[in-house]
Amino acid sequence: MRGIISRFAPAPTGYLHLGHVVNAALVWKETRGRGGRVLLRIEDHDRTRSRRHFEEAILEDLAWLGFDADEPLVRQSERDDIYLQALDTLRRQGLVYACDCSRAQIASATRGSAGPKGPALHPDARPAHPAVRRPGPFGPGEEPELWYPGTCRDRGLAEGPGVGLRVRLAPSVERFVDLRLGAQEQRPSEQCGDLLVRDRDGHWTYQFAATVDDDAQGVTLVIRGVDLLASTGRQIQLARLLGRAEPPAFLHHPLIMKATPAGGDGGQAQKLSKSDGDTGIRELRALGWTPEQVIAHAMALVE
Repeated sequence: MRGIISRFAPAPTGYLHLGHVVNAALVWKETRGRGGRVLLRIEDHDRTRSRRHFEEAILEDLAWLGFDADEPLVRQSERDDIYLQALDTLRRQGLVYACDCSRAQIASATRGSAGPKGPALHPDARPAHPAVRRPGPFGPGEEPELWYPGTCRDRGLAEGPGVGLRVRLAPSVERFVDLRLGAQEQRPSEQCGDLLVRDRDGHWTYQFAATVDDDAQGVTLVIRGVDLLASTGRQIQLARLLGRAEPPAFLHHPLIMKATPAGGDGGQAQKLSKSDGDTGIRELRALGWTPEQVIAHAMALVE
């Protein structure tokens, strides 16, 4: 792989924790090990949940850990013009339509239905039945997603306040080779249905903003948690619709899991979240941990 560019892209919706450290350590190690450059992107597209004091804390912790980016910081909240241009590219192809469905309506429409066949995923990733709530993306938020049945596809709704925007996804099989998991095959239209690119509150979605930015910033290697494996096929298809001839390479790494008491989640393990204060970097710093100790401890939890 030549001319490698990767990115670390946290969302400023909470403080940095050990799960972020795993991702950052692998981004810098894998990218610099291949002679590449690392970009730092603040994914604050959700302006309702993003906070500047979280961003400042994230940047401070990254500097303390020794993770220095090779390019100036980029914020998604400052890239509306780029997203609007990408949206126009899709609109000219007749792929964009307005949608006023709420999450509750989508869930109701799919509840009790077998739905389309879910994607074949690596065992590390959770199953993707259309009526199953899935974990949200690493970084941008923890909102689960549902399979969208195309309710508004042909309604001809006018765009405006309180109405989201979706992109029509044609049936396709997206094949790619994950650098850790090997050959993968996904069918985005059967996983998620038509893709939401802007929500009813006017926020760009993670799937859209990340795909546009990876293309615009020339990202050639995406390193992220295995909880985002199911996003890959739809992002490859969306990037192709936007004119990207060759998608980036992908590497999906394990997550740090925590045990939950029986009754809370059936005694199953869950990935760390920003609410896990005992794994927060600021808490560990206050206890006197060194950057080397924090990184080593984080990596030991996924080995």
